[in-house]
Amino acid sequence: MVPLSFCGHDLVPLPDGAVFWPARRALLVADLHLEKASWFARSGQMLPPYDSLKTLEDLEGVIDAAGAREIWCLGDSFHDREGCDRLPADARSLLESLTARTQWTWITGNHDPGFSATCGAAVVEEAEVDGLLLRHEADPRETRPELSGHFHPKLRVRLRGRGVSRRCYVASERKIILPAFGALTGGLDAQSRAILRAMGGPAAALVPTRDRLLRFPLAA
Repeated sequence: MVPLSFCGHDLVPLPDGAVFWPARRALLVADLHLEKASWFARSGQMLPPYDSLKTLEDLEGVIDAAGAREIWCLGDSFHDREGCDRLPADARSLLESLTARTQWTWITGNHDPGFSATCGAAVVEEAEVDGLLLRHEADPRETRPELSGHFHPKLRVRLRGRGVSRRCYVASERKIILPAFGALTGGLDAQSRAILRAMGGPAAALVPTRDRLLRFPLAA
């Protein structure tokens, strides 16, 4: 794992799509979109109903590997405000186990404002932790160091004549946008106007590998 120096803190962007904060043993993830498949099913678009369990199993693996004791979910953790109530028994049991053994905080997003069930975790609109602002959507006017989600950034490049897409982080001197962690989420080109506008200045796409942190400058 390759650390990233960010506003006086060492953070580790992981290939799985989470950021590990070693000093706090904290794990930050964004856009789980739990129960997205069941939301589509209500309108007649049937998808395999396993997205929540897969996302939580993936998250459990990252928590265990990192030894994380704090979990910060940066919004859109559920695909809609009733998503937590629709969790199937196996996914709910896993989530309750994870929240019981960590200090877990939900930050609300545009998809899940005011969701009702919390599975034993705290719910806030945003938080400032050791000088870093944690919220769902980046604010281009914000001058404090900020980590957020919302945009599901993906880096799209051409290699040997083929288009390749991979989720990425987007970072500037004072902002980091995390990729979507959820198993059933799409992505927005890191070069999109919406992401560049949210960053409010020069930025780069970051793609972590096992032993390197690749940087791809994004055009202003």
